[in-house]
Amino acid sequence: MHAADHPAAAWAARTVFDPVQIDCTTAVMLKILDGKCRMFEAEKRAVAAVYAIVHKQPGRLLDAGVHALIRQAQAAPADAALRERVYEQRVLAETAISRPVMKAYKAWLRAEGVIGGDGGAGD
Repeated sequence: MHAADHPAAAWAARTVFDPVQIDCTTAVMLKILDGKCRMFEAEKRAVAAVYAIVHKQPGRLLDAGVHALIRQAQAAPADAALRERVYEQRVLAETAISRPVMKAYKAWLRAEGVIGGDGGAGD
């Protein structure tokens, strides 16, 4: 299933995101690409579908350079240098976004039915 065809994409298209929620979506994408995301595969696909819709909206903390890096990592198998850049950006994003903010974002996704409530508890 292409990200645009995922039900989470339709949800994202009709939902208003604030800049912090855009940053949270971006940070989760970095975790997915870095291999550190502990969500179930279906949840990762849902977040990827949301990201595909909202990535052009402005975040508060993460800029266009992060989105360019994500596009690059999605486009081709990552070499060691690209994996390192994704890792570094993920760590920076996790440092910039507080745990309570990220937890609230994930709770919002669960409440909206975008991700399940029983998986990826650490993510």
